[in-house]
Amino acid sequence: MTDQIAEPALDKTFDPAGIEAKWYAHWEQNNLFRPERPDAQPFTIVNPPPNVTGSLHIGHALDNTLQDVVIRYERLRGKDALWVVGTDHAGIATQMVVERQMEAKQDKRTNYTREQFIEKVWEWKAESGGTITGQLRRLGCSMDWSREQFTMDPHFTKAVVKVFVDLHRQGLIYRDKRLVNWDPKLKTAISDLEVETREIQGHFWHFRYPLSDGSGHITVATTRPETMLADMAVAVNPNDERYKPLLERGATVTLPITGREIPIVADEHADPELGSGAVKITPGHDFNDFEVGKRAGIEARDMLNMLDAEAKVCQTADGLIPHPFLGLDRFEARAAVVAEMKELGLLIPHVTKDKEGNPVEHDAEPRTIATPYGDRGGVVIEPWLTDQWYVDAATLAIPPMEAVRNGSIEIVPKSWEKTFFNWMENIQPWCVSRQLWWGHRIPAWYSEDGEIFVAETEEEAQALAGNKALTRDSDVLDTWFSSALWPFATLGWPDQDSALLAKHYPNDLLVSGFDILFFWDARMAMQGIHFMKEVPWKRLYLHGLVRAADGQKMSKSKGNVVDPLGLIDQYGADALRFFMTAMESQGRDVKMDEKRVEGYRNFATKLWNAARFCQANGIIGGIVGREGSIAAPKATSAVNRWIIGEVVETVAALDRAMADLRFDAAANAIYHFVWNQFCDWYIELIKGQFDDETKAVAGWVLDQILVMLHPFMPFVTEELWSKTGERAHELIVAAWPAPEAAVDAGAKAEVEWLIALVGNLRGAKAELGISPGARLSAYLADPSAETRAIIERNPAVVDRLARLEPIRFEAAPAGAAMQVGAGDAMLAIPLEGVIDIAAEKARLEKALATSAKERDSLGKRLENPAFVEKAKPEAVEKAKADHAAHSAEAERLAAALARLG
Repeated sequence: MTDQIAEPALDKTFDPAGIEAKWYAHWEQNNLFRPERPDAQPFTIVNPPPNVTGSLHIGHALDNTLQDVVIRYERLRGKDALWVVGTDHAGIATQMVVERQMEAKQDKRTNYTREQFIEKVWEWKAESGGTITGQLRRLGCSMDWSREQFTMDPHFTKAVVKVFVDLHRQGLIYRDKRLVNWDPKLKTAISDLEVETREIQGHFWHFRYPLSDGSGHITVATTRPETMLADMAVAVNPNDERYKPLLERGATVTLPITGREIPIVADEHADPELGSGAVKITPGHDFNDFEVGKRAGIEARDMLNMLDAEAKVCQTADGLIPHPFLGLDRFEARAAVVAEMKELGLLIPHVTKDKEGNPVEHDAEPRTIATPYGDRGGVVIEPWLTDQWYVDAATLAIPPMEAVRNGSIEIVPKSWEKTFFNWMENIQPWCVSRQLWWGHRIPAWYSEDGEIFVAETEEEAQALAGNKALTRDSDVLDTWFSSALWPFATLGWPDQDSALLAKHYPNDLLVSGFDILFFWDARMAMQGIHFMKEVPWKRLYLHGLVRAADGQKMSKSKGNVVDPLGLIDQYGADALRFFMTAMESQGRDVKMDEKRVEGYRNFATKLWNAARFCQANGIIGGIVGREGSIAAPKATSAVNRWIIGEVVETVAALDRAMADLRFDAAANAIYHFVWNQFCDWYIELIKGQFDDETKAVAGWVLDQILVMLHPFMPFVTEELWSKTGERAHELIVAAWPAPEAAVDAGAKAEVEWLIALVGNLRGAKAELGISPGARLSAYLADPSAETRAIIERNPAVVDRLARLEPIRFEAAPAGAAMQVGAGDAMLAIPLEGVIDIAAEKARLEKALATSAKERDSLGKRLENPAFVEKAKPEAVEKAKADHAAHSAEAERLAAALARLG
């Protein structure tokens, strides 16, 4: 083995901490995450690059565990398995971190030039920017750290600039005035993903807008009264009979406060069933209103803007906002507008009744409002009309949709295809400019007369501009713009001669949370197909969220966030990884269950103890396969032929599950084999029979277990591999099992008969309160030839595990006996002298009556609609669980009574 670190004997107890630190350092130092395999078939995945400011959360743990399971599996299968790793420069998040540090020192960004501030960000990255990469190592992620990427690296920046310039020359990037999500605290546009919607208590105000001809008024309702200072229309539904006369005569409204005359327009956006059916339209400050305004013929350049970058009231282009409102914060302006409308007698009060039934007037109707907040700035987001750079996403979306339709990209689970198409077919222009200093600066220069020159360098821009003086655009690009290039820019693009690019693009698989399907996955598909003329990856696997145990979404405010590093400290990385894999079922959300994590720590301990048993009995691995052969050894005994067949079936089950990306099925297949077949039965069956054949088979099977389990539990398996045999190499670069054997149906039937006998007999003893070690007599009249042969070939199993005297092939004597089945046989076990039959019957009947009563009582409660509909959900769930438990117990007790005859 490379830099041998193996020790001869296993410790008595399994302690993950020391093992994990030792082996991860060994793998990385010896370049085992990407062994030299120049002629091997490539297999490539890229990690969703975490923010350089980030730390490992439970979602990262799920996402990266699944990727590591896949990459370790493919590496074991002999492929040139490349897992591209890196971090995202995270424009907003990183700039905020550095600015907060400056604020703590009574300093601020604007005290420095742009270049000086960016230098401070690079200093911060050098000191503090590697937290999450260290945490990914703790999880066991076998990424190719030798090629770690950063989205602000020079080669990556070159790719980003080229993409922007090329798209601009092709007419797919342009500058436009549109509404954006504006964060007034950070003073930048942000993406939808950086907006979180909160339910807050707000109000609904009703106002009268006077008709300009003095013939009456029209009533509108709004949750944002301040925006009436920039209203440009009132919309009504074209089919609303109440307003058809106003539409026919071209009626207008004269706005209170500003005196602006605005039209009444027909638009389907107005819902006749909601409020008065009339909607105020502020196209410069509402996304829906923006679209209504465009349909009404208002150009974006003519839409009124009443707020500055800090969300304070500024004068609109028509100069109609009265001076007292100017400079007010938007929420101060809200109160001022309401007060003015009330003073003008145009506020329609909301009327309720007090306890005595008397009417009480309120300025507004209380209303719970879904309100957008910036997840970084923490303030209410303002839809703001501004000039930004946009990508023609609708054009770029066409090839990815075709790729999904023709199978070039397979989305797993397939149920996500409908969502993918729905979003892509209705995709909006993608705003890619951000008003920050940290990030990829937009390669655009402006002349004094407003002409724009886009080029890869300032020299090229100046050549295009001639003698005109140029000023560079101060904005940077949206982080998602650069990360959209991840599958090919990380491999050397735009260097078309890159051998890495030629071999590893397109990638084979992308594993991603469904929540970034549109922000990252779809955009990678757009850019990858556009620039590489091939899909970025062949398969896209979308996993769910990790939720709290009660199914709620985890959040700091709820106090239900689980720290994966804490779980690793307590139970080990292997246990957490196995939990994540076993619970991941084709995109369904994962409910956090610490007891399950603890259970998988116990699973690792059980394997550890089984390996210690093998070691203590002279069973070692590595005998078969020293020269590269990993075929199963020759076997004659039924139990050895059976366990080899079980390996064959488990390998096949794992391969099927991994091919279908059924992570839960893969984890459950190896878990069942290790716990039940190998530890519980095979080891029990071979105790005391350690001939050379059995030692060879047992050692080989243990080797196969370590290889099959390695993708899921890499640390404990590597440690056991190093201490249970002579090894030419580490487990991480071993070969995937190829038993070159078949399932022996006869051996399988024989061993399963013995397992059924022992298992059923142990269960029957437990039901009747008979000591597990009690030796009993057994009778089997007229056995089939196959059953008799099995019994006669396995006297040691019948004696040692079943704890039976030699089975007699005759009818049982008269008297009470319990019946125990195995295969086609039903054995009679006399009970006279073994237990007090009358007392046992009485005990069982009493217990059965109690369980049946509880079962029936709970059943009636669950059949009552009033209980199911009105009780707390947790009370209903508990009742269902208790009902199931009592039902199962009643069935068990009834079966035990039946055994007594």
